Amino acid sequence: MLFKRLVTVTCAGLLAGCVLGLSAAAASAATPTLNGAGSTLVAPIEAEWAAVWDTSTSSLVNYSPVGSGSGEKDIVAGLVDFGGSDAPLSSYSGVPSNIVQIPWALTATGVSYHLNGLRPKGAALRLTGSVLAQIYLGQITNWSNPQIKKLNKGLKIPHTKITVFWRSDGSGDTFAFTRYLSDVSGAFAGKVGASTTVTFPVGVGAKGNQGMAQALIGTNGGIAYIAASYLIANRLQPAAIKNAAGNYEVPNLPNIAAAASGVAVPSNNEVTIVDPGKRKKKAYPISTFTYAFVPTNAPQGALLKSFIGYAITGGQSFGPALDFSPLPQNIVNADENTLNSIN
Repeated sequence: MLFKRLVTVTCAGLLAGCVLGLSAAAASAATPTLNGAGSTLVAPIEAEWAAVWDTSTSSLVNYSPVGSGSGEKDIVAGLVDFGGSDAPLSSYSGVPSNIVQIPWALTATGVSYHLNGLRPKGAALRLTGSVLAQIYLGQITNWSNPQIKKLNKGLKIPHTKITVFWRSDGSGDTFAFTRYLSDVSGAFAGKVGASTTVTFPVGVGAKGNQGMAQALIGTNGGIAYIAASYLIANRLQPAAIKNAAGNYEVPNLPNIAAAASGVAVPSNNEVTIVDPGKRKKKAYPISTFTYAFVPTNAPQGALLKSFIGYAITGGQSFGPALDFSPLPQNIVNADENTLNSIN
């Protein structure tokens, strides 16, 4: 077992809360209701928040996990009360000044693989950012490549063609993953770059984290970047990624927390923890905050403040079971200050 602790969570259970409110909303139009859309990464924990908050406030939250890019577009167009994105506002263009971002959850984008015949003995398959960049640039095309074998001495790695999977929808996981690869590889930065939507030179697209997981499950030789909670839900193997300190880490809670420890919060709440420096020896290098995007002049300001206020405080208790690390207190303080700006 490559995660130090594994929680049994079904995919249906993770996402059921995202749609439960839809039928209930139709049954009672008078019920105070918030509508949100966006990040699939945050969907599992958002479903837990909504279930408890709905009951305690006699309200409803309907959340559509359609990808971070769609979440940003929907909140800008005024189609929803809040958008969910794992990429910050600065990664999008044309966002009006009345939209603010609130980092409300902390987790990671994992890298997983499907390789029949590989039997790691008590440790994960090791990969570096450089090797990952070469795989996603189409320069390393087989799992038995000497660079991969050198990182994994003692492992019998099959001679199997690599099938690359990437997100076909606008995705915060794509942003975190490409931001990391751009940081560690000048070639990747020049040819692909970092964004929620990029053009990879090789591979196959899949929609959403669950789509990526299902594509990987069905493909021997596959590799995919997938939010940590979906790795757990689908019992997928995480690769250990080399961090700036030279250690190979998987997206476990302590390693995600290490990436975020001591992070400063700027006035716009954009908190970057991808590829942290050498001092953070145990940090998982593709850790990420995920954001709620809300307008300061929200039509349902009080309701939004109540829901998000619960998410960043009591709602954090649901995180560990889903591989979300509790928010650092300075992040919570900054979030609460931003919430106070919502009318």
